[in-house]
Amino acid sequence: MYDYLIVGAGLYGAVFAQQMKEKGRKCLVIDRRDHIAGNVFSKEMYGIQVHMYGPHIFHTDLENVWEYVNRFTKFNHYVHCPVANYKGELYNLPFNMNTFAQMWGIVTPDEAKKKIEEQIAAAGIKEPRNLEEQAISLVGTDIYEKLIKGYTEKQWGRPCTELPAFIIKRLPVRFIFDNNYFNHPHQGIPIGGYTAFARNILDGIEVQLNADYLADREQYRKMAKKVIFTGPIDAYFDYEYGTLEYRSLRFETETLDTGNYQGIANMNYTDAETPYTRVLEHKHFEFGKGDPNKTVITREYSSEWKPGDEPYYPVNDAKNTELYQKYVKRAESEPDVLFGGRMGTYKYMDMDKVIAQALEDASKE
Repeated sequence: MYDYLIVGAGLYGAVFAQQMKEKGRKCLVIDRRDHIAGNVFSKEMYGIQVHMYGPHIFHTDLENVWEYVNRFTKFNHYVHCPVANYKGELYNLPFNMNTFAQMWGIVTPDEAKKKIEEQIAAAGIKEPRNLEEQAISLVGTDIYEKLIKGYTEKQWGRPCTELPAFIIKRLPVRFIFDNNYFNHPHQGIPIGGYTAFARNILDGIEVQLNADYLADREQYRKMAKKVIFTGPIDAYFDYEYGTLEYRSLRFETETLDTGNYQGIANMNYTDAETPYTRVLEHKHFEFGKGDPNKTVITREYSSEWKPGDEPYYPVNDAKNTELYQKYVKRAESEPDVLFGGRMGTYKYMDMDKVIAQALEDASKE
């Protein structure tokens, strides 16, 4: 008999289990996949830590979380500075003075502000009715057409004119020459990879892989006093009220016989013609570490989600939010089950927020 059965060996499940073990509780962690670490899972190929479910850059301003994660790994000094590729034209991200200099040939912040303000005024949008109008009213037409429109339509699988304005509440525009994507004080990649990081958190805790809780829940439910469920909350209740919607991703990973393919870890393809949204070159997350004559790249495609696909991004529109609240109410009938993590709470969260939630929930327990 375990005190806790934790369903999911991702960051939330691992951190929750570690905290309970530290308090003398007996835990069993299970996962339907054949590996730990959830979507932050990394795999070594040619001495390169490959992010198998898309890029994960750890960044945080939560000091308690930074202190916690440093108990289990050391971080390198990687700073995320992606580049956008629009039909062969390269632009720095996020939008900053380097971007404006590349796009318009200007050199001062006043010139950049004037250019953006002129385009916003020319558009004459008073009340944005959709994402396209919202974006143009924030950054003007040039940035929207080259760096937002194509990428966003690929990401969501819909024209920007059919997407609600609230998706882009604001767009970060910096009138300084700074390509650092995040403004948090702590940033980096775990040295040795995310899987080793998760393994250190789970040290001394029993883990079973290829174990599907929903397929055999009656047996598993008898094994513990309380269940911590990090899978989709609607799946737990057999989609009783309907299916919560997500966007999904598809990855094509390839090994190339070259030491350096694109010179950067993350290149976004912002035109509509390129079918993928970005290309990752994993060795650049670790400053070229690995085989000098090999590199591993991943092309990332956004796709419609259907039950059975891996869910990535919750579609937190009004319809899905209302549906999620029905499941929250339904969950009250099962006080011995705690729903946590990105899918358990139907919320997109960065890694530090997932860890913070797990620490808080464990503390309440």
